[in-house]
Amino acid sequence: MDIFIKDSTGTNFVGQVWPGPSVYPDFTNSNTTLYWMMQFEKYWIEVAFDGAWIDMNEPSNFVDGSLKPTGCPESQWDNPPYTPAVVGGKLSYKTVCMSAQQNASLHYNVHNIYGLTEAMATNFALQSVRKKRPFVISRSTFPGSGHYGGVWTGDVWSRWHDMGRSIADILNFNLFGIPLVGADICGFNGNTSAKLCQRWMELGAFYPFSRNHNEDGTIAQDPVALGSEVIEASLKAFYLRYQLLPYLYTLFSRAHTFGETVARPLFFEFPNDRRTYAIDTQFLWGSGLMILPVLEEDVVTINPYFPSGVWYLLPSNETINSSGSTFSVDSPLDTIVVALRGGSILPVQEVNRTTTASRYEMFGLWVALSENEEAKGEIYWDDGEALDVLESGIYNRIYFEAKDNKINSTVKHFAYPGENLMTLGKVLVYGVQTSPTVVFVNDINHPFYYENSTKILSIEDLQIRLENPFTISWK
Repeated sequence: MDIFIKDSTGTNFVGQVWPGPSVYPDFTNSNTTLYWMMQFEKYWIEVAFDGAWIDMNEPSNFVDGSLKPTGCPESQWDNPPYTPAVVGGKLSYKTVCMSAQQNASLHYNVHNIYGLTEAMATNFALQSVRKKRPFVISRSTFPGSGHYGGVWTGDVWSRWHDMGRSIADILNFNLFGIPLVGADICGFNGNTSAKLCQRWMELGAFYPFSRNHNEDGTIAQDPVALGSEVIEASLKAFYLRYQLLPYLYTLFSRAHTFGETVARPLFFEFPNDRRTYAIDTQFLWGSGLMILPVLEEDVVTINPYFPSGVWYLLPSNETINSSGSTFSVDSPLDTIVVALRGGSILPVQEVNRTTTASRYEMFGLWVALSENEEAKGEIYWDDGEALDVLESGIYNRIYFEAKDNKINSTVKHFAYPGENLMTLGKVLVYGVQTSPTVVFVNDINHPFYYENSTKILSIEDLQIRLENPFTISWK
């Protein structure tokens, strides 16, 4: 099929990667996409995989340039008049010669899009083979890669500094239009520690792409391998992530439809607050949830910045009324603190052992009232796998609004019944200042519980089908 990158003489370019001497598919060649699909089809027969993790696609090479003949030829492409301050001091350092030939152009001109073109081919191959939505994670990306897959941030070290810097990486990739991003939780290079992994698992539960991963030859770093304290912290953090999956999924739908970010810096929501501009030690999921990780060893009290507004801390249920300042917040070793932003309604779901099983559980709403006792939110839902659901219309989008002691839903579009018929089971309303005497659900009196110390109104056992508009009110 003649689908590999050529050297300057027109023969297959040979480098060296994990298997040994290696040739490189030229993903700017349409025949390569067909070849790639055939390879996926062959492997699918043996292993019914769910997605693809594509690595070493800068493209990476264990030698500088060609293995045979050694190096790169003398050319204006391999030795340009000006060489940027690249690692190794030359353009061919641990990669393909710039004079190598691809279908679209010299490698010099298309080097930076190698990962993008591989992600495009992989996306197409997965759709063709699985007939479902593709899941692709790539190491090398380029603007536009977010349309075809996600990214992880490469070989980070198992150090507190690297954990802290991962937040800026997550936020940057969201700005680049690649919202499905995460760092290797607990670090990739070097041995982690139980203390580091405990806090990193808490933070990593709020990476859009969440994965614990490390290199060969290092100690095992799954929570069980590191002891009960890491297990407990991981369970608490990931239980919260699983609860919030409907909110996270809705954020991804908006990223796909409107180009929004999933994880975002504070200044995106508070552009007039200059104190938010340099903050990269805390971040937001969408507009409604702020993540407040601990990034230093043995620290159990943090001083995060709270932009102006009302914030409700979880799991403590404390309320912070801020005019724009830092507050001291307790964060025990087994706990990551998050804050609901007043004015937001977050869709949640009861947790089961897997994401698939959780889809059969009931939904809930966390209603965080603003200082004006108002809030808004939405949920997007589909089957999570089908292709072209927006085009086919088999999805749901429902809006929620709280105002004047009342929560209303507006069904914008409903065509997917859901595994549990999209049933709302529980609503928590944060910031109800006066104890209600009665609660009505669609004008019918309903039991409730109000906690005066936290100002939280809890309404359970609802059994409301979300395909129909509903009203919950209290007096």
